[in-house]
Formats: sequence, structure tokens, C-alpha cells
Amino acid sequence: MKPFTPARKAALVTAAMAGAGSVLLTLAADEGKRNTAYIPVPGDVPTICYGETDGVVLGMTKTDAECMALLKQSATEHGLGIAYCMKYEPPLDSFRSFMGLGYNIGTYKFCHSTLLRKLNANDLAGACDEIPKWNKFHGKKLDGLVSRRAREYAQCRLGLTSPAP
Repeated sequence: MKPFTPARKAALVTAAMAGAGSVLLTLAADEGKRNTAYIPVPGDVPTICYGETDGVVLGMTKTDAECMALLKQSATEHGLGIAYCMKYEPPLDSFRSFMGLGYNIGTYKFCHSTLLRKLNANDLAGACDEIPKWNKFHGKKLDGLVSRRAREYAQCRLGLTSPAP
């Protein structure tokens, strides 16, 4: 992997959100959409649309268009946030999987993870190997997270053989 410049970080986020492999399509499928705020898992916080939690209160509603706008904004913010922490530019497939993980666990957790330490040591395979470990909520393994992480892991590994974008 080559050093990750600020200009390339923004370009890679844009590329990750475009085309047939768009991270937006993956996030929409993984997160599911609810137009009315709800608690997804006992002990979690109010959530709306495609997993948005910031400022959400139970009883809140959003239109489909508002949900899509929130997804695009949030995916962009998370993509730029995790890219900011990366020293090396991963291949597009790997970056898309990292964006999905970062969107789900949050930028802070991503940027303070063993996955990032391995990526910043130029160990893409080792970084990919960390993805399946993020399959728990409050210490309890969730089947939905296990299958989501398996998909993200498989996509990350595609980056090991794909050319740089």
C-alpha cells in the first residue's frame, strides 16, 4: 500500500460511495431502514432510518428521502473520519469494508482499534483478519453481526488481490 494523502482520502470516499459496489447499497441492506425511531437491541439507543442515532428520540419520523440524505451524509462523515486515521491507502474493496465497519461501530472505535494499528503498519491482511472480531454488542455475540462481519471480511480480502484505485 502507498501513503494515503488527504486528497486521495476524499477521492476514495467518493469512489467507495459510487458504482455497483457502492457502500451506500451495502449499508442500506445491512442496516435496514425504519422511518420511525425505535430501539434496535435492548440496551441500545433510539435509532432511525439506516442506523442513525445522533439526536434521535423515540417517536421521531423521517421520510424515505430524508433517510437517504442522512445515510449519504453519515457515510461520507464516517468514511472521511476513518480515512483520516489511515496512514496507507487501502484498495477500494478493502476501504468499502472498512467504511461499513466504521459506520457501524463509529469512527472513534475504528480509529482506536487493533485493525487500524495493523493497517497503519502496512498489514492489510492482518487488518482484514480483525473484522470478524467485531461481532458483539455489550459482550454478546449477535448472529446479524456475525454474518455482516463475514461479508465485510470477504470484501476486505478482495482488496488483497485487486489493484490500487
